[in-house]
Amino acid sequence: MPDTADHSPTGARPEGDPADVAATETPAAETPAAEPEAPPAPLLELRDGLPDVVDTDAGLLEACAALAAATGPVAIDAERASGYRYSNRAYLIQLRREGAGTWLVDPIGMSTLAPLQEALEGTEWILHAATQDLPCLREVGLTPTSLFDTELAGRLLGYPRVGLATLVETVLGQRMRKEHSAADWSTRPLPESWLEYAALDVEVLLELREHMVTELERAGKAEWARQEFDHLLDFEPTVRVDAWRRTSGVHRLRGRRALGAARALWEARDEIAAERDVTPGRILPDSAIVVAATAMPTDRRALLATQGFHGRGASRYAATWVEALRRVREMDEDELPTRAPRGDGPPHPRTWAEREPVADRRFKAAREAMLNLAEVHHLPVENLLTPDYLRRLMWSPPETREPAELAQAVRAQLASYGARPWQAELVTGALVGAILGAERE
Repeated sequence: MPDTADHSPTGARPEGDPADVAATETPAAETPAAEPEAPPAPLLELRDGLPDVVDTDAGLLEACAALAAATGPVAIDAERASGYRYSNRAYLIQLRREGAGTWLVDPIGMSTLAPLQEALEGTEWILHAATQDLPCLREVGLTPTSLFDTELAGRLLGYPRVGLATLVETVLGQRMRKEHSAADWSTRPLPESWLEYAALDVEVLLELREHMVTELERAGKAEWARQEFDHLLDFEPTVRVDAWRRTSGVHRLRGRRALGAARALWEARDEIAAERDVTPGRILPDSAIVVAATAMPTDRRALLATQGFHGRGASRYAATWVEALRRVREMDEDELPTRAPRGDGPPHPRTWAEREPVADRRFKAAREAMLNLAEVHHLPVENLLTPDYLRRLMWSPPETREPAELAQAVRAQLASYGARPWQAELVTGALVGAILGAERE
């Protein structure tokens, strides 16, 4: 039934009340006009046209000569085949420098990229999300001596979204194409539309850097950025311990033997994937690992009949999967993995209240202080201080409780974890307060 009650604050009005007329017959001229939609930002286009791909040693020497003769920093990007290949190798490297234009280098057929490293020696590299590209560039012998990361600069400046396309539109007012970001860059020959997309990724990095340098100076964060960029020069990808535990759905398995089966299948799949240079999920999906670990079939027929066991390599490598499961069935209990992974860090903070109430109070006070500081300085809290550093410090703080000595010890402990000086300077006072305050309660 429709609601017929009068919800007006003054109760019902007589029929024909002038106020009713006024509410329903506002002249058209007085009706607020809808805000017109802003036109879309202009689409970014290549200023110099699409360059040819450099795929020979002779072509590389020509590119190196042009880049070495140019001036200023160099914009660099790399395209990988994530989701298609096991390796993290670079299948295309894009470079742009003032006076040299854009160069697209195919490293696959090159005997060496040493001439390129020599040509760029002492030059600042501009990358976006440097931690994604530095490992694959290092793999082919390219390592910067200084860099500027536009994504990290965006974080320090407090931009809510720091993807390259978003920053380019926000800062430079231009729209980027992103339709080929998930392409298989190991494809040869590379389609022209893909190459244009790749070239556009370095088209505006020089200009974007200039704007962000000015913003960092104005915000008083230029030194923060310098320390962060210097820290990135030594970046190494984290080697995951027990990487098999990241198998999607593994949390649903019950019992150590099922976990052991998941581990054995994951490791067998990983070995095949590495050998074939194919992303593991294209051989056997995580879901198939979980169902096989649950059912524990004993032969090929039973394995392939297991509902949900599928994938390109399900049948092809059936003997490998059956053998992995057989080994697990024969393992002693103490050879099987436990539910919780072994780590060298503190336990999960959710257990602290019961195990160490003072540490729990320290952590909660410190976390609140970090959130407040991050808000004041307009940057993500994880860029103010790495969350793992905070957990470690609050679980095992320095022993001294003399404020000045404690502050010095906190700075030293943060530095030992990898915190940068600007971070320690900002957070030490708040962390000392959290440590002392928790123990006074």
